[in-house]
Amino acid sequence: MEFGLVGLLRAAWVAGILPLLVASLPFPRLGWLHEAVMGLAKRGKIMQSSLCIFTVPQRFFTHFYALAVIWTGLLLAATWLYAYEMAPIASEPFLYSSIAGHLTGGSHLFTLHRYRSTPLKHRYMVWKSVFLLLLMEIQVLRRLYENIYVFNYSPSAQMHIFAYLTGLFFYTTAPLSLCSNFAAEVYEFSANRVSEFIVRGKDQMASSEFDLLEFVNPLMKLGWRHWIGAIIFFWGWIHQHQCHRILGSLRERREESHEYVVPHGNWFERVSCPHYLAEIVIYAGLVVASGGSDLTIWLLFGFVVANLVFVAAETHRWYHSKFDNYPWDRFAIIPLIY
Repeated sequence: MEFGLVGLLRAAWVAGILPLLVASLPFPRLGWLHEAVMGLAKRGKIMQSSLCIFTVPQRFFTHFYALAVIWTGLLLAATWLYAYEMAPIASEPFLYSSIAGHLTGGSHLFTLHRYRSTPLKHRYMVWKSVFLLLLMEIQVLRRLYENIYVFNYSPSAQMHIFAYLTGLFFYTTAPLSLCSNFAAEVYEFSANRVSEFIVRGKDQMASSEFDLLEFVNPLMKLGWRHWIGAIIFFWGWIHQHQCHRILGSLRERREESHEYVVPHGNWFERVSCPHYLAEIVIYAGLVVASGGSDLTIWLLFGFVVANLVFVAAETHRWYHSKFDNYPWDRFAIIPLIY
């Protein structure tokens, strides 16, 4: 089951990346493909809603993040509990004292056995997945907040139904990709715990002493690469929030003047789509935090880059066609490159 899930996720990301890459190639014969893919990806100001069918309001973006918060939260809770119960990371003296305490007072009688039987590398990889899911939850919580309180979508702003379905797909599979190597184990563990609760009831369940330090401490023992990845993640996270606030303020002004204006400030001084650039930085941080050895996470990152670069190019062209005085030293999404 585990291999099947990992294989399906990788196939799904490849299937999403290839059309975007091919459609981006500068060959005249592929113009029809570019137009077809762009027609499905257009939204907001670059979409002429009067010429499109099968659209939904752009404010439906909130659905993506509501789903992501719930789904990522469930995966995080289940994986964290599995890591705490089945993949403890602690020093031997701490474990011996813990076992002695449990023998005299209660539960987790097999903690020492689990510690010795589970390879250390495997336990660290499980806690790495917890770390990645925690970062993802922080990201989608902020995006949900922004869609409710920062953005002010115009009632006329639309997106293609395919883009809507793609968003739902992305925020279902992206969190799963961060823990796919242990999804089968976590599912089996969670199913057993739920079954035990149903059969025995709350009063008959083995009492469990919750140790907050043991619950959090393994995250502190992750390697330097994971924390460098977190720093990169929060660098992009902060800049994306600032760019979204700039865009949100422009939308408020547009309601008064009914005219688009050129955004300025933060990374807008360098690129036309700094919020997309920040998203790439965020997922690059997840790649680094993962250790860079998981192909599934690399493919997730590849899809994010391919999708955002493709849409940013169209947005950049729209800005130049809309504003005669648009800054010509701005790049589309990557400073000094593209």
